[in-house]
Amino acid sequence: MAGSKPKYRHLSRNSSHRQALLRNLVTSLFEHEAISTTWAKAKEAQRLAEKLITLGKKNTNAARDRAQRVFYVGRFLSAAARRSPLAASVPLLTTDDGRLQTPHELMPKLFGPIRERYLDRPGGYTRVLRIEPLKNDQAPCAILELVDGPRDMRFAMTARAVARQRVLDEKREQEGGQARGLNEITLKNVKKVTRYRHEGDRALEKLVVRFEKMGVGNERAGVLR
Repeated sequence: MAGSKPKYRHLSRNSSHRQALLRNLVTSLFEHEAISTTWAKAKEAQRLAEKLITLGKKNTNAARDRAQRVFYVGRFLSAAARRSPLAASVPLLTTDDGRLQTPHELMPKLFGPIRERYLDRPGGYTRVLRIEPLKNDQAPCAILELVDGPRDMRFAMTARAVARQRVLDEKREQEGGQARGLNEITLKNVKKVTRYRHEGDRALEKLVVRFEKMGVGNERAGVLR
């Protein structure tokens, strides 16, 4: 229908360039568990990443063939190129020693740890979080991350909020006041981040204790009422 809303973002690129860009972003996502890019690119890469994880959960020969065709083949960097200041701008699609990264190196991760991580989760394997613009053009930027992974930002933010509230409640009780406990939003986030994570309650408590040792919440001790 003429004038209807497009079903996807073109990203100011033709079809082949757009597909190569998304494959590059998704490959970096599965390698590093989290990437930062523009908001529009993150939302489009999220759709492709979700489909890849669904293929990983199916774990069939057909699914493996389809997933292998999505992962992007990295470029080779010589020793001199890796020492160049421009190396930081090259997509991290090579191994530490500069070898060519192939899709076969990410396939065991997709059909191994990542598949096991999301076996019980019905959907929502990735998350997009808005951040401040990364460049001077002030383009809206975001972080695309794998949920329940080692770099899950919401999990860390929730643990920090719990640790801060515990410290503040201890200060109030020492001064003869009454502890307020966690607010409704924090309790809701705790339930979200621990629902499908393996041993989520134990992992959250471990991170909360770590934040408490770092002194989180002490900076607000002077403004208690």
